[in-house]
Amino acid sequence: MDNGKTGGKMEKFFAGKGYYIVLVLCIAVIGASVWSLASRGDDAAKANPKIEISDVIKNDDSKKDRLPVIVTNPPQPTPEVNIDDAEVTGTVVSDTAPTSWVRPVVGQVDRAYSIETLAYDVTMKDWRTHDGIDISTDAGAVVRAAADGTVESIKQDDLYGTTVVIKHGGGIKTVYSNLAETPTVSEGDSVRAGDVIGSVGESALCEIGQPAHLHFAMSVDGVSVDPDSYLPPQ
Repeated sequence: MDNGKTGGKMEKFFAGKGYYIVLVLCIAVIGASVWSLASRGDDAAKANPKIEISDVIKNDDSKKDRLPVIVTNPPQPTPEVNIDDAEVTGTVVSDTAPTSWVRPVVGQVDRAYSIETLAYDVTMKDWRTHDGIDISTDAGAVVRAAADGTVESIKQDDLYGTTVVIKHGGGIKTVYSNLAETPTVSEGDSVRAGDVIGSVGESALCEIGQPAHLHFAMSVDGVSVDPDSYLPPQ
């Protein structure tokens, strides 16, 4: 009889408050599980501390040699270049006028420079000015550069035939006309005084009535000058 009464009381107890008791027990079990897992994690962390690559390098020098070496080249400042100190290469003509001159061909002046007075032209059969000197020589005679400079142009002039123009320092230019068809230099070539640039030909139609010769002219800053005032005596 007592057991029946006790069983009845338990059923009533669980029927009234049993739900809450079970809920509390479940929460307690879950909390215990979480605490257990967290404790295990701390123990694992203590057992296996995190290893930094820097610690490995510090504690084991042999590993330094097996690690890739990265070299960074820092940008270098660009040096300032003074144009006055820079080395200049190529066919550049000096600003200084040549101090050494040679006669372009061996021969006598057959027709002198005459820019201010008229002179008789045997080819054109009239009186006119003459902007250079005509130096008589043999056809095929070697023609040389009168001074250091750079070949500025090679052209076929309608009147003066095959013509080579050389640019010198000091604004001076020398002009070699009545040459053979093919000079021995090219435009842009650097030449020294006495270098061969071609040979005497018969290409100047405006002077074809004269014996074989070189028509040689000069200018300073674009103004015609007498070549004989620059060339050495014959």
